[in-house]
Amino acid sequence: MNVSVYDPTPCTLGEGPLWHPGLNCLFWFDIVGKRMYQRQGDTTRQWQFDDYVSAAGWIDDDNLLIASATRLFQFTLSTGDEKTITPLEADTPTTRSNDGRADPWGGFWIGTMNVDGSREGGAIYRFYKGELRQLYAPISTPNAMCFALDGTHAYFTDTPTRIVQKVALDDDGWPAADPEPFLDLNDQGLKPDGAVIDADGNLWLACWGAAQVICFAPDGRQIRAIDLPAAQTTCPAFGGPDMQTLFCTSAARDDDGPAAGQTFAVPAPTKGRAEPQIKL
Repeated sequence: MNVSVYDPTPCTLGEGPLWHPGLNCLFWFDIVGKRMYQRQGDTTRQWQFDDYVSAAGWIDDDNLLIASATRLFQFTLSTGDEKTITPLEADTPTTRSNDGRADPWGGFWIGTMNVDGSREGGAIYRFYKGELRQLYAPISTPNAMCFALDGTHAYFTDTPTRIVQKVALDDDGWPAADPEPFLDLNDQGLKPDGAVIDADGNLWLACWGAAQVICFAPDGRQIRAIDLPAAQTTCPAFGGPDMQTLFCTSAARDDDGPAAGQTFAVPAPTKGRAEPQIKL
């Protein structure tokens, strides 16, 4: 497939790509750089924060819900104003947020992990109707949070386990059963990172260290793989005017080459679906 550099800005740890369906643009983060980026047309805009920021959902055309190391906050694009919605491990200075995504009910799933990358320091939470509830702990590196088309289940992973879990959800979007393995990637030596579901129900998974985004059918069969010019692929997102562009963020290490940390775009063989609106 024809992979292009969507934005050449090098991120130390690119994450959290979000296509805003109202603004028709991509947002993403450099967690280590404590920055959020927006690209609209040929213009890239950035915001610098005092804390680690990692993921977002859209509230309306001027407001995002952003996850930081210490809170979920409402961020107004036009003014830069910030409003804390709920603390997030605010009393644990050793942790930060990582992967997160809006769910079909307008809630928000968000994971935390140790800043230094050490094991079992984090958790996975859901914020819904004003309540932040811890779902799973301890978690080392939370990733791959995404949701089935019909809302019957969610996916997530703790990256070091190399297993993507699947969990049934109730009518309000809360877990209704114990998680069960959906993909076991240990035999392939793959490290699952961010993931997104397309309009056909397939799961597109970025694999850290493999320079790939891999597509899996709802029954777990591998359908295809897309090679990218950066080893540390972190998270995919669908977007574009027809929702048929696959974006992917990446991370940079000293020896990863000139494309490391850039954000890529690929014409997708299937359409994505718009991310749900956050309902505060």
